[in-house]
Amino acid sequence: MNRPFHSFLRGLYFVAALLLISAEAAATPDILQWQTANGAHVYFVAAPQLPMVDIQVVFDAGSARDEGKDGLAVLTNGLLAEGAGKLDADAIAERFDAIGAHFSNSALRDMSVVSLRTLTDKKLLNSALDTFATVLQQPTFPADALERVRNQMLIGLQDEEQSPGAIAEKAFYRALYGTHPYASPSDGTSDSVKALTRDEVVSFYQRYFVAHNAVIAIVGAVDRKQAEHIAEQITQRLPAGNAAPALPPVQALTKAESIHIPHPSTQTHILMGQPGMRRNDPDYFPLYVGNFILGGSGFTSRITNEIREKRGLAYSAYSYFVPMREEGPFMLGLQTRNASADESLKVLHETLEKFAQGGVTEKELAAAKRNITGGFALNIDSNSDIVQYLALIGFYHLPPDYLDTFIARINAVTVEQVRDAFARRVAPDRMITITVGGNR
Repeated sequence: MNRPFHSFLRGLYFVAALLLISAEAAATPDILQWQTANGAHVYFVAAPQLPMVDIQVVFDAGSARDEGKDGLAVLTNGLLAEGAGKLDADAIAERFDAIGAHFSNSALRDMSVVSLRTLTDKKLLNSALDTFATVLQQPTFPADALERVRNQMLIGLQDEEQSPGAIAEKAFYRALYGTHPYASPSDGTSDSVKALTRDEVVSFYQRYFVAHNAVIAIVGAVDRKQAEHIAEQITQRLPAGNAAPALPPVQALTKAESIHIPHPSTQTHILMGQPGMRRNDPDYFPLYVGNFILGGSGFTSRITNEIREKRGLAYSAYSYFVPMREEGPFMLGLQTRNASADESLKVLHETLEKFAQGGVTEKELAAAKRNITGGFALNIDSNSDIVQYLALIGFYHLPPDYLDTFIARINAVTVEQVRDAFARRVAPDRMITITVGGNR
């Protein structure tokens, strides 16, 4: 396929995107649901404005399923497009590139994701789906590709060993989750990655890349019948299999713990936190809105005001929840001069403690609601945004009207609900604190 055609495709994507008007962006999509013949759950939104379709297939096959073989989920996912059917990695890449299709894949703690974006011209769509289905259903996990991807992972791990931020995050997850599957680093360790075998990759794929363990999200210029055909085509050769078993519950912290990791840097990285909330948590909206005020709204948050504006201790300070299948972390963090680490940590902890005890004001809550709801349309203004939401709705068993009711549920949050949720769920006296930097 020649370069002018590629330029044409890129231009078409750009021009088509400009055709989305604000009224369409603000409207929440109509979500249709069904199951494929072999048991995969499908979530579909028709979006006829653009001549393209986005597909995302999500398996409950993240690193929480590594079972002591850290890095296995990431390695397995990374090998999917390195060889499939009779195609090698170059042939797969050339097939997608020749028609302007975009393929991507990744693995997180909860999930393994495989995605495709392609134009809906019949010839281009059929070619893209044929290659995508082959990658999903017939990966060959070639030995030479395994070593190449393994080496790439090892290089990444070597880089992380020199990064104070990466060191802090891995230490935080280990201390926070103990023996829970979430404790293990998704990309493994040098020793664990070196020890992984092809047989383990094949076994992991066969166990978890099955229809009953999959959610398919489709958004684009196709109708229900075409979407059904797409879903069947990309999963028909997958075994029905079984859904992955439930993860164990996350244990609450019983005491505070502080860990300092010396590092030859002029800055100290600070992470503080505890188990936070699940994706479908009943306290999701009060905690989400409350954290927006505490540390999730950038320069207007309380943490930034106390740490940056009043004292100039750090350029950026923040807090956020990472909702997951089980309780993901509630994290607060900043980066500061080594000499300011103790003062910064003290201010961070005091700010959290005051917030957890006193809650928010009506003025703060009203401003947070305006910011969150005012920006919501931008979060669903493209097919790629919507397909990710669909995948999350399906994977985490969120209500099908989640997008329709999001703004109303944000607006329904009260000062009392924020205060109650933080008082019950956040314990400033039982926090994991990690510092990485100069000696303290």
